[in-house]
Amino acid sequence: MIWTQLKVSGRLKDLENISAIVSMIDPSIMIEDFSDIEENLMTVYGELIDESILSADREAISVSIFVPEDKNYNEYVAFIKERLDASEIDAEITLSGLDETDWENAWKAHYHPLHIGEKLVVVPTWETYEEKDGEVIIKMDPGMAFGSGTHETTRLCAAMVEKHMEKGARVLDIGTGSGILSLFALKLGAKSANAYDIDSSAVNVALENAAENGVEGFSCAVSDLLADVDLTGGKYTFAMANIVADILIRMSEDIADYLEDGAKLVCSGIIEGREKDVEAAMTAHGLKLCDAGTDNDWYALVFEK
Repeated sequence: MIWTQLKVSGRLKDLENISAIVSMIDPSIMIEDFSDIEENLMTVYGELIDESILSADREAISVSIFVPEDKNYNEYVAFIKERLDASEIDAEITLSGLDETDWENAWKAHYHPLHIGEKLVVVPTWETYEEKDGEVIIKMDPGMAFGSGTHETTRLCAAMVEKHMEKGARVLDIGTGSGILSLFALKLGAKSANAYDIDSSAVNVALENAAENGVEGFSCAVSDLLADVDLTGGKYTFAMANIVADILIRMSEDIADYLEDGAKLVCSGIIEGREKDVEAAMTAHGLKLCDAGTDNDWYALVFEK
């Protein structure tokens, strides 16, 4: 089997957070950290340390996973990139033996029509699909933006949108990625969807996907969480945030100010063990837990204001 090394290179101060993000995909991570070289020089093994390691930058670190050939590593790259941006971590992502154009296109071999929940079917733009009664079709080439529907967090969030969103809803989508959740909401009958992402490339991809699917009522802009969310049309009746637990907790202090009474908020991207932390943060700021779902080690929580 062929394996591809996916490496995230950054600085020592961010090692713990980078490791946490990468381990969301695969807990079997490999860490390269040269910060303890001085300590090891004082041991009996000091003279065995290679010269290239001795001269290495003590603040430089990397965290790697190894992706088998039957997995879609482009999804992993986009997932990590989005989480790094959301956490304001400056790091470089590389794939051994591949350049960027390779991982923009090679993933197509792994991407086929995908059924999510009871209604949603995500169909790649280069394939044809015969729609069945009651299905909601989204044609999508996710490019470099996370959110083609293959990851558990996106599937969980989409299922909760299908279950809890009412027709005519004014939707707020924080951390939209490819825009898939907003497009799904609009095709289910939402009146409008205002989407935001910290990554300008994700915003561009989301707008392209909206145009490809011919949806109306969609807008997308750059925003660091809620910083630049548009409230000129009033508060929102439905919201979703498919991010990570720490960012959801940070957002909990203000999110209620953007929601009408009775509005629901879907929170996804929560790894097992952090669901109680997110629940505690949201309930402390005026929201009540009304539903929860799980897929492998991931959780989605639904709150009501």
